[in-house]
Amino acid sequence: MTTLDRSPVTAQEAKRPRGWRDTVADYVALTKPRIIELLLVTTFPVMFLAERGIPSVGLVLATLVGGTLAAGSANALNCYLDRDIDARMHRTENRPLVTGAVSPRGAIVFGVALGALSFVWLAALVNWLSAWLALGAIVLYVGFYTVLLKRRTSQNIVWGGVAGCMPVLIGWSAVTDGLDWPALVLFLVVFFWTPPHYWPLSMRFREDYANAGVPMLPVVAGDVTVGRQIVAYSWVTVLTSLALVPVAGMGWVYAAAAAVSGAVFLVEAHRLLGQAKAGVTGPRLRAMRLFHFSISYLTLVFLAVAVDPLLHWPLPWA
Repeated sequence: MTTLDRSPVTAQEAKRPRGWRDTVADYVALTKPRIIELLLVTTFPVMFLAERGIPSVGLVLATLVGGTLAAGSANALNCYLDRDIDARMHRTENRPLVTGAVSPRGAIVFGVALGALSFVWLAALVNWLSAWLALGAIVLYVGFYTVLLKRRTSQNIVWGGVAGCMPVLIGWSAVTDGLDWPALVLFLVVFFWTPPHYWPLSMRFREDYANAGVPMLPVVAGDVTVGRQIVAYSWVTVLTSLALVPVAGMGWVYAAAAAVSGAVFLVEAHRLLGQAKAGVTGPRLRAMRLFHFSISYLTLVFLAVAVDPLLHWPLPWA
């Protein structure tokens, strides 16, 4: 999962004296807070479903803090490993490791420390399963996606996206100290959602990825091919989200939210494919429209996951 990075540093900002607040801000930037926000959106709603009500406030806070530390660790280590790529991409050229605001040594120490703290925190305040799942998410994102896949295959974001699905399992295990079918279904929703979320962004910044030598699918394939894959994954995402209704016994709130937001998601995916078939290219392709709506879609689906157990208006056949 991803979001846009912060805006470029101005010349005046670059010249002014740097204090401790600037240093803190730079280290926080390494954690990619906007990505963490999206990850947390898929964590706490699952806890409501697992509890079938309102979970302990203390447990929710402990899980979210531990998840934030784990995600921050993975993102900081990703920035360390990808600093050469980031320097060649306009979208990421102002990240702290590229500008020199944070040293490579500082970044790797920071990332490892966050990871260790997240494991200890979750093990002590939540449970061991959640701690191991969080550690697994870090290993998957840093080792499997960043090191093994990102620079080698156009399917990098598909399989590398597994790491972004882990917060679902962490949220469920925090409440139940185990895993079950509803958690797996929601895991798959995020898994299938990741390509139609990320590929439109890659289409918009195709030249950036090409210059950096990262073989994202839009770099190595035409817009029509990418559009067809986006449509295919979008359909599977929506159908998987609807599968949660019988699997978890969801009611009207979730069923309606998943169906309506899913329909709009599919319309946007097909619209992008239609533009690609019509030969529309560049900013006129409006790939970012689908990118931004994909975030809204996931937020709405998971918000409904949390609200449905609280209201639970059963469907007629339930």
